[in-house]
Amino acid sequence: METQHSAYVGDFQGERAVWLKHGPYEAALLPELGGNLILFRDVEKGFKYLREPEEGEMEDFKANPGIYGIPVLIPPNRYDGGKFAWEGKEYRLPVNETDRGNHLHGYMHTIPWRVEYIKGDEYESVVVISQKVGEGHLYKQYFPFDFTVTLRYTLNAEGLHQKVTIVNDGKENMPNLLAFHTAINAPFVPGSKASDYTFKVTIGERREMDERMLPTGRFQPLSAEEELMKTEGVSPYFAEMDNHYTASPQNGRNRMELTDNRTGDVLVYDVGTSYKHWMIWNNGASGKFFCPEPQTNLVNAPNITGLPAEEIGLFGLQPGERWEETSSFYALKR
Repeated sequence: METQHSAYVGDFQGERAVWLKHGPYEAALLPELGGNLILFRDVEKGFKYLREPEEGEMEDFKANPGIYGIPVLIPPNRYDGGKFAWEGKEYRLPVNETDRGNHLHGYMHTIPWRVEYIKGDEYESVVVISQKVGEGHLYKQYFPFDFTVTLRYTLNAEGLHQKVTIVNDGKENMPNLLAFHTAINAPFVPGSKASDYTFKVTIGERREMDERMLPTGRFQPLSAEEELMKTEGVSPYFAEMDNHYTASPQNGRNRMELTDNRTGDVLVYDVGTSYKHWMIWNNGASGKFFCPEPQTNLVNAPNITGLPAEEIGLFGLQPGERWEETSSFYALKR
């Protein structure tokens, strides 16, 4: 039953959804559609922080699930020819970006997830979902390891919190390759325009990409606007962006801050320092939304030689080992 503080199974545009409500906030997750946390709103203020499917957009969402809400990507981004090398073996993923000859983003954001837990009370509202990949699971044909991924979303007075856990259930080491293609509305305040917005993000250096959007191993000089991304902020639409950066935490935090300069409202997306890279994509500088994507590994990392594994975020999990990281969204007023 829906109350001010609640978690319940309901409906979102005809799809089964888990709704979380707490104080002024609400969020909704679609278990059958990639486990996507599809909306995060401040209902009292009318703010919609995430790009969500509006009325009539569900078919577009189903066709393009990676550019709404918070899609989970395993393995993230591009792999040359669909192949990746790992501990002396070569694995192959389908080439689903045919114009560039790459595998792109995996399929975890397109398949149904299992709902493990739902609870809401005056302290917090929670949903936990999981994927247990093992014998008989369709994901084994793409990513042939035994593992469990768990996503826990918590909504409370402080905002929206995400905890991701990956456990190696198999008998051999497995690569830990993960990102979130988080789609942020800019503007998120009713009555504001794209030109009212600036953002900051804890980037370090920009990696050079070739014509197939694979890293060359070199860095590119940052433009004046990109330098502003690290300091006082710049429009998220200053140019078309599909850019790959190293993460460079500031004051112990790895985060993106989006400011509405008309109202002083700020959205902070604070991600863990295990994310060694950021992808920033703004849909051709559309003026509607952009994607600051925290990513554990460099694009095409398993196929890259000559760079330290720690630097490129290429790390594995031994049998029975687990990896966890947390992220949060919260609001400020300036």
